[in-house]
Amino acid sequence: MRYSDSILGNLLKPIRRRWFDDVVDRHDGDAYGKSFGSWDHLVAMIYAQLGGASSLRGLEASWNANAHHHYHLGVGKLARSTLADANGRRPLAIFSETFAMLSGLADRLVRREGCEMVRLIDSTPIPLGRLVDWARDNGRIVGLKLHVVYDPLADNPSDIAITDATVNDIEIGRQVTAEAGCTYVFDKAYCRYDWWSALDQAGARFVTRRKVNSRYRRRRWRPVAERTGDGFTILSDAEIEPYGNKASRLTMPMRQVRLRRDNGETLTLITNDFERPAKEIASLYRMRWQIELLFRWIKQHLRIKTFLGRTPNAIRLQLVAAMIAYVLLRIAARQSQLKMPALRFTELIAGRLFTRTTIQRIDKPALSNPAKPRPRHCPNQMAFQYA
Repeated sequence: MRYSDSILGNLLKPIRRRWFDDVVDRHDGDAYGKSFGSWDHLVAMIYAQLGGASSLRGLEASWNANAHHHYHLGVGKLARSTLADANGRRPLAIFSETFAMLSGLADRLVRREGCEMVRLIDSTPIPLGRLVDWARDNGRIVGLKLHVVYDPLADNPSDIAITDATVNDIEIGRQVTAEAGCTYVFDKAYCRYDWWSALDQAGARFVTRRKVNSRYRRRRWRPVAERTGDGFTILSDAEIEPYGNKASRLTMPMRQVRLRRDNGETLTLITNDFERPAKEIASLYRMRWQIELLFRWIKQHLRIKTFLGRTPNAIRLQLVAAMIAYVLLRIAARQSQLKMPALRFTELIAGRLFTRTTIQRIDKPALSNPAKPRPRHCPNQMAFQYA
């Protein structure tokens, strides 16, 4: 039978070893652990995410139990003390650059000319509680924040950042590189007029929710052609301008769209987009729910609630490894063109990581050499026959 990589080996193919080795050399990633290199470390952490390992001891046992599959992955056996040291010392930039490369690859796989560019920006808390003594308290949780810029049309997180829980979301939002022609959707935590002006000057559009204490005056009403949307009704559409102490920071015309959801809740949206109808503006903000689904999926199906280390570097490294695993799953699903739910695909991957078959056959039995038919024995063999 023709040689076949394992499912895990096929998942890792988008990470080119020569490129990865250059990243490791640039960050001197193997300075403290040459017997357990950065590639061994990355593969082990991805396996921990996809295989459901929740402790160093469990990861060591399940990984070494499959030692006969390590050769084709270019890795070796694992010792939990060695992995613990690597989690505490290895530069986070190696994993971060790997994520950025894979995210760019996933984006190119689904990009189509003329398609609308939409990016959702939000963060999710990573509670640590009493697990560590170095995490900061922001009044709601003690832990970290995972900030994500997400492309909902491609199902691809294009950028991530990990900060203390006390860091304001807008501080990370301001670091996002604005793309001309792109629409950024975010909630009211990202209210900062100078950043909004920078987005507008870069040729980008944004849709956000109005803060209660923000002050605007109406300049004129805009006609609403279609009021009813999917789960909401448009109440009004108007051109506005800010006033107050911070009004000078906003150097562009603004627009306000008010809507009522089917549950009776009223929302007020602010945007610099004067071309889309009010119904499309409301639909864009409704799309923001997809990033909440992303956070829920990651927390339910990847390992970011229990950690393999307690140092800041170890926990941050595990969070980035989880996002790498997520992007690898999305790339594999697109390249295989399998028509199945993402959850079922992930469960099949987790259950067959070391099965030697292609991802296209993930839901079928592995091919094997057919057994040779055994000769049938005569029931009268070695029996004396008398007439």
